[in-house]
Amino acid sequence: MWSGAVNLREAIDWGKLSPLRLTARAVADGLYSGAHRSVRRGAGIEFGGHRRYVPGDDLRFLDRHARMRHGTLLVREFETETDRALRVIVDASASMAFKSPRGSGAKYAYAALIAAALTRIAVLRGDRVALDFVAGERTLPLPSTGGREAFERVIGHLESGVPDGATDTASLDRALAPTARYARRGSLLVFLSDLIDLPAGAPEQVSGLSGEGRSLVVVRVLDPLEADFGFEGPIALRSMEGDVYVETEAAVARERYLAALSELSSEWEARLLARGSRLVLARTDEEPVEVVRRVLMSLQFAGDPTRGWV
Repeated sequence: MWSGAVNLREAIDWGKLSPLRLTARAVADGLYSGAHRSVRRGAGIEFGGHRRYVPGDDLRFLDRHARMRHGTLLVREFETETDRALRVIVDASASMAFKSPRGSGAKYAYAALIAAALTRIAVLRGDRVALDFVAGERTLPLPSTGGREAFERVIGHLESGVPDGATDTASLDRALAPTARYARRGSLLVFLSDLIDLPAGAPEQVSGLSGEGRSLVVVRVLDPLEADFGFEGPIALRSMEGDVYVETEAAVARERYLAALSELSSEWEARLLARGSRLVLARTDEEPVEVVRRVLMSLQFAGDPTRGWV
């Protein structure tokens, strides 16, 4: 079970901002306490003009000569063929609200925590971050942003989201479109979802984000009760995204359920590996630091078809 100084269950109340902030910082700082900003230099970088300084911008790029001419703080911008930006897509459909007594929090809360930790790592390294959502209520996308305030902006958007609704092909396309359009060579892409009740063809849609120098990792987040079907005796199951209702015996349904879950994972793995991407399996009772480590390792291995699940 996930045990720590911060109770994640309290972070599910998105009105209480501190728990998620503190937990995400603890996860990120525990992994990269020595992380620091790094400035990309070398061939391929060209001066791209000026923009007005905003708090959090790297002071090394302040143009003092421009300030003397224009009387305002301006920052030099550069263009390069590569982009180390992190782009995170979080599934906020209704099934992500599920939580059993064995889980540390709802799947959406856990996915949000992983997304926040990855954001903090990226910001500490001087990279930009963008955030998109699949379905949900009050889920507002966040265009690519950087600087000291980027982490707080991402946290605010994650905390305001409420898991709700179902996902069809059109809504999934809308969620993936910004990444497909704006992610440049060198971008790190992370898709967080339970992969349940996504439309037919979703593995192809999501895996299509990779390629052209972009690294993609899909993180499947399941509640432990979903992962091992730990029910006993007669049970009644109702879909959270639809009107499916089933009454059955747990012992009878377990084998078929686990076989279907394994088949789904294999389908995603095959599609992702074919594009040089990775699938990371996570449960909400796992220590989040370990999951973040697996995501980072998977991003490093993206492009190597000999590597499978992590």
